[in-house]
Amino acid sequence: MKAPPEAGGVTDDAELVASSVHEPERFALLYDRYFDDIYHYLAARLGRENADDLAAETFLIAFRRRTDFDASRGGTFRPWLYGIATNLVSQHRRTEQRRLKALGRVSVEYALDGHEDQVTSRITAEALRPDLVQAMRDLAPGDRDVVFLSILGGLGYDEITQALGIPSGTVGSRLNRARKRLRRALGGQIDPTEED
Repeated sequence: MKAPPEAGGVTDDAELVASSVHEPERFALLYDRYFDDIYHYLAARLGRENADDLAAETFLIAFRRRTDFDASRGGTFRPWLYGIATNLVSQHRRTEQRRLKALGRVSVEYALDGHEDQVTSRITAEALRPDLVQAMRDLAPGDRDVVFLSILGGLGYDEITQALGIPSGTVGSRLNRARKRLRRALGGQIDPTEED
């Protein structure tokens, strides 16, 4: 399906959402803009086999609920999508737990089908040592969501607040608590939630 042209020069997410109410095809621009981000976030959390369906479901839910999106409340569309995706992940927690357990056993030599999968698998296998994976599995679900939104989604505190609909203080305390546990799991030497 070809995306419609950005008629009228509308490129702002909030304007696209609003205009899509009367011109539904405009929503395709948002889909094109954010699908890859949402897909990669879901693939990292639940595996590629689930990511296609859940990414599509994320956008279907967003499309159906687009009149609920209120940019005037300080929200932006990208974190709103991550919030929907995270809610879908919550429905698939067992799959996520199995994936984390499996990643803890992955050897660097094993890879999946395509080149992208091979690179991702190798990075994941090297970065997610068994002790780190176990620590991630042991985190409370809300703490794990904050860590994954921060690391995999690249969202900041304000965006995580919007995505999960929780106060920024809660985001900060969850991330702080998770960092301490993860740092402890790695012998206190590094913080896997901080960028280089």
